[in-house]
Amino acid sequence: MRYFLILLISLIATNMNAQRARDYGIKIGVLESGKNNAITDVAGVLVGQQTLHKKKAIRTGVTAILPHGENIFQYKVPAAIHIGNGFGKLMGYSQVEELGNIETPIILTNTLSVPTAAEALIDYTLAQSENQSVRSVNPIVGETNDGNLNDIRGRHVKKSDVLEAIEQAESGAVKEGNVGAGTGTRCFGFKGGIGTASRLLPQNLGGYTVGVLVQTNFGGVLQIDGVPIGQELGKFYLKEQLDYSPDGSCMIVVATDAPLDSRNLKRLAKRAMLGLAKTGGIVSNGSGDYVIAFSTAKDLRIPYQSNTTFRSGRVLRNSSMSPLFMAVIEATEEAIINSLFAAENMKGNGQKIEALPVKKTIKIMKKYKRISK
Repeated sequence: MRYFLILLISLIATNMNAQRARDYGIKIGVLESGKNNAITDVAGVLVGQQTLHKKKAIRTGVTAILPHGENIFQYKVPAAIHIGNGFGKLMGYSQVEELGNIETPIILTNTLSVPTAAEALIDYTLAQSENQSVRSVNPIVGETNDGNLNDIRGRHVKKSDVLEAIEQAESGAVKEGNVGAGTGTRCFGFKGGIGTASRLLPQNLGGYTVGVLVQTNFGGVLQIDGVPIGQELGKFYLKEQLDYSPDGSCMIVVATDAPLDSRNLKRLAKRAMLGLAKTGGIVSNGSGDYVIAFSTAKDLRIPYQSNTTFRSGRVLRNSSMSPLFMAVIEATEEAIINSLFAAENMKGNGQKIEALPVKKTIKIMKKYKRISK
């Protein structure tokens, strides 16, 4: 009986874990991933999520990314934002562009809940004891529009949901697919969601980690590791004169422990869009595609108050960036694919969106000899 229970638990665990591209033998790129193959492989980064799956029409949520577990306003981190296509409602861009840092957790949610999430971030910041004299906060909130599956006009995300996501933030494995801000999203005509991945540079290239988390809600012609999955499945943009709209959005959050200033973080963020392109995304007219990149290097944290007028800390030279560029491209590509593999069929708001047919996809990958087993 005991042996049977152990076997059953093992089978359940295997099925639960078999939701990512690598579990099916798909290995994207040449660099190694971190322990969890997630943005949390960058030491100190925390992720929390709140999923709203209620009644027949509420399919939305919140995903919170924290650069570190301390007071972020008091210890800001270098950051940059790149706009792939600006049809979006990202909040907080101008100050990051001007000053090169972020001072709050990063919140992802749906389009019409951005103001609510911003209010929650302000509440969160002002409530911390060290911030009693603070009179200005730049909340960072990204979004995609989940209005097909979700009653987005109902604005069901509350400040308490945002604060709960922040409170629950932790390191380790990150839930993917129909969770948090990815609960009601759609990608390449299939169910999208939250996805994440990471890459490690070898020690002779610095030993740095790059982690990516995505909220996928965009269109195009799906490719997985170069294989034309969308074409093979007969589901892609412009098939039979606009089978479905490619519009939507993709939020991409990039974390690294490499000591980068805002200028080179901007360069890193730009390369993440190449990872999106490799999956077949076309950054359409009505798509809001943004990349938020930050460094967790402790020597580069920016204290809110300081006794010196100068900043210190070493930063990488431009000539050391290319390996990081490759890492972020690979991690972004795999994070997007993971969001599709982890997603499940969903009904909501009178709509139904099917998940990527994994068995058919794996069969196609084998046909193109991208999987050996």
